[in-house]
Amino acid sequence: MVARTGPWSTLPVRRVEAGDSGLEDERGGDWHLSVPAVRQVLEQGWDLGPATVLVGDNGTGKSTLVEGIARAFGMAAEGGSTGSMHRTRPTESGLAHDIRLVRGAGAPKRGFFLRAETMHGFYTYLDAHPSGYDPEFHAMSHGESFLELIGSRMKPKNPGLYVLDEPESALSFTGSLALLQHLHALVRHDSQVILSTHSPLLAALPGATIYEVGEWGLRECAWEDLDLVVGWRGFLDDPQRYLRHVLET
Repeated sequence: MVARTGPWSTLPVRRVEAGDSGLEDERGGDWHLSVPAVRQVLEQGWDLGPATVLVGDNGTGKSTLVEGIARAFGMAAEGGSTGSMHRTRPTESGLAHDIRLVRGAGAPKRGFFLRAETMHGFYTYLDAHPSGYDPEFHAMSHGESFLELIGSRMKPKNPGLYVLDEPESALSFTGSLALLQHLHALVRHDSQVILSTHSPLLAALPGATIYEVGEWGLRECAWEDLDLVVGWRGFLDDPQRYLRHVLET
């Protein structure tokens, strides 16, 4: 049995805390220090389990946190595997330089970061640096390319740290179900998943610890109590009740 928690955990990242990450690349700005969720992590540390889901409104710090962890682990801010050199226009914060990742004993160093908003540029990077086995991602639909990339870079037989930032932006309902199934398989085969999402479907990842991110910082929350879930449930039950307020002139 593989230890997943505690000091003998084999998780790639079992804790995030303030400290020198040892990164030698260019440091971004310090605007992240004003984000409550980021301040909480720097002041209190953050213990991570096999699967972590972040939900919350735009601008609350979800992407900043997952980007910082991915970069501190050695992945490019715009996506890619550990050691990726892909970079176009630097916009990231300096968070990756301000955190130290506490790794599990003998934990795998493999990782991949999928960042939805930068995938077009990442596909162009792959075209310029062909591996010999990748398909032509630009020729696929948005959702098909996401699932193909996830399937080729995040394999259950290759344990590692897999970080995803809002992957639902490209996926249909059935595509999201396929991704959920794949993420569950990764965790069952000893990988670690960190996911930022606006999707109640993906937030239902079995066994995941869910954090609601907002002006309060980070707070652990049950799936059924998430503002995200309550809001979608209310809308689907009675769309007109919401639309009357939104479309009022």
